Order: sequence, then C-alpha cells, then structure tokens
Amino acid sequence: MEKAKIKNLYDLEKTIAAGIFEEHEYPWEVLPLIGDYITKLGNSLDPEKYEKRGEDIWVAKSAKVFDSAFLAGPLIIDEGAEIRHCAFIRGKAIVGKNCVVGNSTELKNVILFDNVQVPHYNYVGDSILGYKSHMGAGSITSNVKSDKTLVCVHDTEESIETGLKKFGAMLGDFVEVGCNSVLNPGTVIGRRSSVYPVSCVRGVIAEDHIFKNKDNVVKRS
Repeated sequence: MEKAKIKNLYDLEKTIAAGIFEEHEYPWEVLPLIGDYITKLGNSLDPEKYEKRGEDIWVAKSAKVFDSAFLAGPLIIDEGAEIRHCAFIRGKAIVGKNCVVGNSTELKNVILFDNVQVPHYNYVGDSILGYKSHMGAGSITSNVKSDKTLVCVHDTEESIETGLKKFGAMLGDFVEVGCNSVLNPGTVIGRRSSVYPVSCVRGVIAEDHIFKNKDNVVKRS
C-alpha cells in the first residue's frame, strides 16, 4: 500500500520527531513508541531553549502556553507553538514548531509535525498530523472501533492489519479537514488532499484528492 507509507505522506525534516520513524514503513507502527521516544528525546534537548516543567514535560521557551491549558507528560512542545485557552494535552504528545492547539482541543498519543493547526474543539488521539495540516472546527479523530476489534487500514485493493486497538488517523502534509468531520479509525489521507465539512471518512484517500463523500472522491485539478 504505497500511498500509506511514511515516505509518501511526510517530510521528516518538518518535525523534531524524525528519529522515531527510522526503520519503519508505515506511520502507525510508531504509535506504541511515542511515550518512550519523548522521554529519550526530551532529556537531550538544549536547556537554553527548552524548559522542563514537572515530570517528562519539555516546553520551548519561545512557545506560548495559556495558564488555563492542561499539560501532562510525556510531552514536548516545540518552538513557537501556541497552546490556547483550556487545551487538554493528556500526554504522549509532540507538538511541533509553530503549531496551534486551540480552545478545548484534546490531544493524546500524537505527533503534530511543524505548523499544524488544531485550533477549535478538536479531538486528536493516536494519530499523526503532517506538516501544515489543518483540522477545521469540531473535526475529530475517532480512535477506537465501536466493536473494540483491532483496526485495519482499508484501501480499494488491499487491507493491512495493524494489530492496534487504538488508531485514529494519519494525515499527510498539507491536508485540510473540513469542520465537524469525523475521521474513523484507520483513516489515512494523502498529501495535499482535502475533506469536505461534515464528512465521515474511513480508509485511504490518495494524495491530491478531494473527499466530498464516500462515493465522490475526485482528483484535485
């Protein structure tokens, strides 16, 4: 499944977490590794640029964190990021450079590449969001199937069993997700693709496509 491979989704120069992807083919393979990776990486960060706050929480001194935001470790917030009013970061999260984590947004076991925006009422769990991807207001990743079975990634021609019970979405670089959309467990969206507002998305969407509904996914002109 070429379109779902790390090399076809992400520019690894746009994240402090590039090392976690080494020796892996598909991005969801790193989801169980995020917590331990943060602890190792955090202890290597330059104390002139990053402040350690509590146990296993590193915040860049140039980042802006509102007083009402909740931060739990292990966590890295990179340079220039903004963590806004009442954001809820539950741990195992890497927030990239210049990211925006907005009002009442919740993060858990995620990697946000640089310049990602999750600015309004988003839930992002067990997911990886590529460079400059954006989730519109109220859009969420659903990370557990209703029947609690393990998540598979489905394409039109093949399926991959991930062995994971919790797996939200993999968004490639420059992906746009419309307001109030739900990305079902195991969703993969290729680079520069867009999702219409109020969509219910599952499976693999190729790069440079527009998801209007499950029966209407068109190539970007």
